[in-house]
Amino acid sequence: MGKNDLALKKIKNHFKKVDPILYKALKDLYLLEKVSPKDYFAKLCGEIINQQLSDKASATIYKRFQKLYPNGEITAEYALTLTHQAIRGTGTSNAKSRFIKSLAQKIVNKEVPLNKLDRMTNEQVLKDLTKIKGIGPWTAEMFIMFSLARVDVFSHGDLGLKKAIKKLYGFKKEPTRKQIENITKKWSPYRTYACIILWQSL
Repeated sequence: MGKNDLALKKIKNHFKKVDPILYKALKDLYLLEKVSPKDYFAKLCGEIINQQLSDKASATIYKRFQKLYPNGEITAEYALTLTHQAIRGTGTSNAKSRFIKSLAQKIVNKEVPLNKLDRMTNEQVLKDLTKIKGIGPWTAEMFIMFSLARVDVFSHGDLGLKKAIKKLYGFKKEPTRKQIENITKKWSPYRTYACIILWQSL
């Protein structure tokens, strides 16, 4: 059994022990992998595009967005050369197009310390990223989970996670934040993996 298999087994055994309901919903689990800092801008663009869209719709738009760049390499420097209309033409909203251009400008101006994010705590990353127009807590949390590969994050602002918890744990009404916290605290230190299981359950 390889190192990755052992790590996954440890995570699964944790859920089996602390939460049989979540464990029963577990299907395919994969290990999170850190993204290279040179790809952070591309990932943040992806998270901005993904806001309030289905995965299928956002993936289609992101592919079109990627085609605007030479060899599909999304960089802040090249983003600044694109017109607002070119970005809008991929299917993004006016607001998201402006957010992407604004983010690119801040990165080029070195107002956003992308190369330092991996050395910051989750709280510091959240604080720094949410200062940027168009990046709210949800977008920052998705970046922390899937780009920085932090394994113990739960996003209270994600509607899919709330929906999955309501369904799995038999709530008649929308669960309160306190009720959700009571369920999620036992998943620590693997709350990000618990989120993946919840999303898959839908």
